[in-house]
Amino acid sequence: METFKVGLIRVLTTEDQEVLLAHGKTIMEIFPGIEVETKCIPDQYEGIHSEELCRIAIPKIVETAKTFQDADMLIVSCADDPGVEEIRKEIPGIPVTGGGETTAALALKYGEKIGVLGITDYAPAAYRRLLYGKMILGKPDGVDSTLDLLTPEGRASTLKKGMELKEQGAQVIALACTGLGTIGIAGELEETTGLPVIDPVIAEGLFAYFEKVRRSSHRIGQRQ
Repeated sequence: METFKVGLIRVLTTEDQEVLLAHGKTIMEIFPGIEVETKCIPDQYEGIHSEELCRIAIPKIVETAKTFQDADMLIVSCADDPGVEEIRKEIPGIPVTGGGETTAALALKYGEKIGVLGITDYAPAAYRRLLYGKMILGKPDGVDSTLDLLTPEGRASTLKKGMELKEQGAQVIALACTGLGTIGIAGELEETTGLPVIDPVIAEGLFAYFEKVRRSSHRIGQRQ
């Protein structure tokens, strides 16, 4: 099977290799034939949890994107999709996506009322654009950054907020922070709420897998 190479950018600066490689590991375990190389941007130890931090991160993300060699696709593993449009302009000809637009697109398959569960008081741009008029926004109490999700209190608060979104009429929960993918809470949220839950790490991996299959199918078609 031909390998499809993905360059994945983490917007959380970390020296912890387990944390750094977590998203790429998940994608490679689920989607066959995908090889992920992961890099994180510098000096962003709390990741992105505000519009100001997003603005600061974008130039770093673009520069990091330029350092990948021979990547078939680039993923900015963040639900805010910071730098995605800028990378598309700077590196034309290579597919680029992020955790936000992929998650929002998949959520539409499951209903008209989308519970958007993240760590900010606002929905990321892709959610606002793609889910306009369909969102029910929820932020767990006491969770203000990706690091808060790593605590037992942060996890419990996230599960509680998921139930609140269901009670407000949500038909599906779209996670709006890839840190929620890092802690692998989607399955537990599904058990707790009974709703389908879209994990942004898996969503961006699915889009990469589709790109791999799309290219392979085109080559097969050309040979026939």
